[in-house]
Amino acid sequence: MSIPTHLAERVMSVFDTRLVIVAGKGGVGKTTVSAVLARAGADDGRRVLVVELDGKPALAGLVPDLEVRSISAAAALEEYLHEHGFRMIAKRLASTGVIDVVGTAAPGIHDLVVLGKLKQLERSGEWDLIVVDGPAAGHAVTFLTSPAGLRDAVRSGPIRSQADDVVEMLGNHERCQVVLVTVPETTPVNELLETIDLLRARVDVRLGPVVVNQLDDSSPLPDPAVVSFGRTRTHVDDARAAAEFRRIHRSGQAEELVRLSKHAGPGQIQLPAIASADLEPGDIEYLAARLPR
Repeated sequence: MSIPTHLAERVMSVFDTRLVIVAGKGGVGKTTVSAVLARAGADDGRRVLVVELDGKPALAGLVPDLEVRSISAAAALEEYLHEHGFRMIAKRLASTGVIDVVGTAAPGIHDLVVLGKLKQLERSGEWDLIVVDGPAAGHAVTFLTSPAGLRDAVRSGPIRSQADDVVEMLGNHERCQVVLVTVPETTPVNELLETIDLLRARVDVRLGPVVVNQLDDSSPLPDPAVVSFGRTRTHVDDARAAAEFRRIHRSGQAEELVRLSKHAGPGQIQLPAIASADLEPGDIEYLAARLPR
């Protein structure tokens, strides 16, 4: 991994805000990147909280020494009702499963109460860095725009107050930013660029550097067509085919990196591919150590 010196200042901005919401297409390593950012922040001496949103409890195993909390939309809505004088109603709704229907009937309310909980954590001042393993890219736009929609639809009351506070937090570029994750392949990059355009058009939120995950950045490969294998003939054709495939794969990754720089800006964090099938805390430490500071 190499990041040009002139990009260092921009890349380091990922740690300039207390709240960092990580989003990306499924399969690009969003949870891994969340763990890496949290690990890097802790290694630099920050008090770090990691938050999972309705996901599988994977982060606790990747950063076992850090505090990890899980926030579900249903639980956040129930807590919201408790805090605003509807304790008995909330218990009844939760016990009957109707609370999920309430969230469905009021579009955006689930996103609002989850963001409201994140707002409470950010405002508490207990942590220097809160890393949120956020929604997939497809949901990221609605997740971040729902508060503004509810604010425009509701004139007064606790929902309007909550929406005002959340919109203020999202729009404060010194408090919150969104970090988008991709891999250097055509379809994920297309989706990331579309997400960037939608966010820029619909919500005033700071977009941090793009994280490019699973980059093949090992030593340069020779052209298999000019490599001499001597008298050896066993598996030579297979070796040449494998080498050529990897060279083509690297070339495609390089083209996607250029496309990202042109359309998303030059600020990128590049993380190398890890051979391990199942990531472990040691892999996260290795990746975190390679982040620019």
